[in-house]
Amino acid sequence: MTVRHIPDPEELEALRQRYRLERERRARSDGARQYRSTDAEFGYYAADPYTEPAEREAVRDTVDVAVVGGGFGGILAGARLRQRGVERIRIVEQGGDFGGTWYWNRYPGVHCDIESHVYLPMLDETSHVPEWKYSPGEDIRRHAVRIARKFSLGPDALFSTTVTSLAWDEAAEAWTVTTDRGDTFRATYVVTATGTLSEPKLPGIPGIEDFAGHTFHTSRWDYAYTGGTPEGGMTGLAGKRVGVVGTGATGVQVIPMLAEDAGHVHVFQRTPSTVDVRANRRTTARDVGADREGWARERRENYLRIVSGEPEERDLVADGWTRSAVLLEKLLPSFRRGGDRKAFEAAYEVADAAKMNELRARVERSVTDPGTAEKLKPWYRYACKRPAFSDAYYQAFNRSDVTLVDTADTHGIERVTAQGVVVGGTTYELDCLIFATGFSVGTSGILSGKLPVHGRGGVQLLDRWGREGPRTLHGFTSNGFPNLIQMGTLQNASSVNFTHILDEQAVHAAALIAAAEAMGAVIEPSRADEDAWIAALAEDAPDHEWFHAECTPGYYNREGRGRPNGPFTYPHGAVAFHELLGRWREESMGRILRARASAADGGGS
Repeated sequence: MTVRHIPDPEELEALRQRYRLERERRARSDGARQYRSTDAEFGYYAADPYTEPAEREAVRDTVDVAVVGGGFGGILAGARLRQRGVERIRIVEQGGDFGGTWYWNRYPGVHCDIESHVYLPMLDETSHVPEWKYSPGEDIRRHAVRIARKFSLGPDALFSTTVTSLAWDEAAEAWTVTTDRGDTFRATYVVTATGTLSEPKLPGIPGIEDFAGHTFHTSRWDYAYTGGTPEGGMTGLAGKRVGVVGTGATGVQVIPMLAEDAGHVHVFQRTPSTVDVRANRRTTARDVGADREGWARERRENYLRIVSGEPEERDLVADGWTRSAVLLEKLLPSFRRGGDRKAFEAAYEVADAAKMNELRARVERSVTDPGTAEKLKPWYRYACKRPAFSDAYYQAFNRSDVTLVDTADTHGIERVTAQGVVVGGTTYELDCLIFATGFSVGTSGILSGKLPVHGRGGVQLLDRWGREGPRTLHGFTSNGFPNLIQMGTLQNASSVNFTHILDEQAVHAAALIAAAEAMGAVIEPSRADEDAWIAALAEDAPDHEWFHAECTPGYYNREGRGRPNGPFTYPHGAVAFHELLGRWREESMGRILRARASAADGGGS
């Protein structure tokens, strides 16, 4: 058991100063504009290397529900709708099969960083028990396919297909769905489940297009070039000089694998991650209590309560997330109900400093070269960046064929040339350049503007939100856009275990559609419903700005610009939000179901 040193006031002040210094070393005036999307001239970074699109005729028909997105969100929506008796369900997915993020992420070493037995949904329903505490990515992808097959979601699905527009047809009381493959079909209901991690992003480094070697993004791993599999064996990299840009959760997993197979690995780091113990191991059904009915639901509910800061007698999972729960959900009012903010912030700062000191000490114990160890130490508060877990990452830097290149003082890589990468005036010559730079958060689907949605009277959703700000009821439905249900975190709830959130959202979406079908109604909240929900979000919203303003730049704080203004998530946490939704379905759902016969007169306004 680790005994943490409790910092005194002088230590805390020294830490504050060091955190400010390290933050300024990495802050950039261009904020999120430092990244570029993988479209137009960089579209090859987002091309599908796993599936060749099959030739098919354009679809012209009608379905009950169109689901945009075939990741866990879309699959769960389809499964929960099937359980409600809905027959004609069509999932439209950009990838060549089900899986979403796990279809795309097949890089060497890819694993889940949340315990498999709570992360993988519908384990009870599929009678599946994961073999590992933290499943490999391929096991996760196969489980997504397993759910889709169990609920017969494949036959009507459209893969390698992107929805290009959604338009409400007032006369037909249905949505017209068009795609990039010439499809035009109608759906009575549309569920958007495009996720937050689907579009790979690139750093806006001058000269990327000039690099003469081989290059790709980790979410589109090029095994034709590297050889091998997600388990390693990349014989194509023997003797090759490989550069990796990015040391977040992906980089932490892939860098040790590259170190085993490449001739030399250069790791270009702007901000080091926190890397805690992983301790992955095989598990048995007995280990996780899978011998009793409902075991998986019990386990994931227990997990959600702990990481949400709710009281719980037992910790069934006991991993790095639950042990650090007091830090993970740092600003939930459940931690400070009845207390004042200043006292809470002071207590949090002490706990955070103790945890971060522990993690920095782990770097010193693991990395033999003091200079390299110092560069790998994370100098910020724990929840400023998504935590990572590995038992091989730090050890990789003890190899003579792995070089850490710190780019903080130059605010990132200066430029890319035909030969390699330039940092601090030094050119690091490379044969292969790999971008482990993650995804553009919140830029997929409706919120990206790449999927225009036209509701009543042809009004475009983002145009309305641009004038008035996002307007929803519970994050799912919006006035003027009947029978459209959005899955995601906007004005909804979130947690480190996002598949649990998605499943609860799928249950809610299926309940809405089933009730509308039973009543012969359309689903549409009034503006008063939206106003009341926005007011509820804002009333008890904690002040995140004091925390994020001091964080190192990253996607949690819009690259140092702080959190967006406005109420974006439910302030009391996921457990309370799910309870709220359950009560609302029992007591108030009928209020937003409007008879189809009167819908055409704009009854939802």
